[in-house]
This record gives sequence, C-alpha cells and structure tokens, in this order.
Amino acid sequence: MPRTQKNDNFIDKSFTVMADIILKILPANKKAKEAFVYYRDGMSAQAEGEYAEALDYYNEALELEQDPNDRSYVLYNMGLIYASNGDHNKALEYYHQAIELNPRMPQALNNIAVIYHFQGERAKEAGDNDAGEALFDQATDYWIRAIRLAPNNYIEAQNWLKTTGRSQVDIFF
Repeated sequence: MPRTQKNDNFIDKSFTVMADIILKILPANKKAKEAFVYYRDGMSAQAEGEYAEALDYYNEALELEQDPNDRSYVLYNMGLIYASNGDHNKALEYYHQAIELNPRMPQALNNIAVIYHFQGERAKEAGDNDAGEALFDQATDYWIRAIRLAPNNYIEAQNWLKTTGRSQVDIFF
C-alpha cells in the first residue's frame, strides 16, 4: 500500500492532499514530480518514526531529483534521521552535503554546530581539553554562520557564544 493511503491523522491527510494538488499543477517534468512524491513519502515515514522506510524514500528521491536546492533538503532530512539515531558522523556527512548544495541553510549549519558542541563536551568530560576546545571552535564557526542567516533564531547558541567569550559583540541582534 502506498504511503499516501496509510496516513491516519487529519494533518497528514491534509498535507498529502495539498501536496498532490501542488504536484499536479506544478510546472515540472515527470522525473521531478516523481522525486517529490518520494520526498513527501519520506517525510511522512520520518514523522511516524519509520526511519529505515524514510531513508529508502529519500534515496529514491535523490536518484531522481536534479535541483540542487531540493536535493539539499532531502540530504538534510537524512541527516536528521542519522542524528536522531545517534550516528553523528553520518549525520555530519549529510548536513555537509546539504550545505554544499545550499549554503544558505541555517538549520543544517545549526545542527552541525550542535553535534560539534556535543562532541566537544564529551571530549572535555573524557579529559581531552584540547580536542574539546577545537570542537567548540568548530561549533562556534557554524553557529555564527547560522545566526548570520537567521539572526532571530538560535538564541541559546547566541547566549553560549556570548557567555563563553566566543562572540565579543552583539552582531546578531
């Protein structure tokens, strides 16, 4: 049974109906429309916690999708799945690929920073202060990039940058 027929709640059904309408009127070629269907089904599976199924749909979408911006969102969502499963290295790979295609994706930049910050905390807890600081420096770079793109977002990151002295000026507000 196609995923579009599995949606049980009102919001999922509404999203599916709207996506189908947009898909029909969208001036895109058949391949792009098919890629969108896989992407939509991947998002639906991901929302339900069906991560393996979502990854399958996303991989299908990547095989068909040519638009770099659209590909970046597929890669970003794949990164989300790997991050939620604790595979931070794989998540970083997908986030970096997404940014290569779309450098103006603050959410991917933020997620990279969050992972580097987490890894920095773990390194410091393990007694490796130098590695921890290096990871914090990487987190800083990515958070600054994300905040420049979305100045009203990532308030906790902005506070961390200020309280740790990694941001000297209020350039973000």
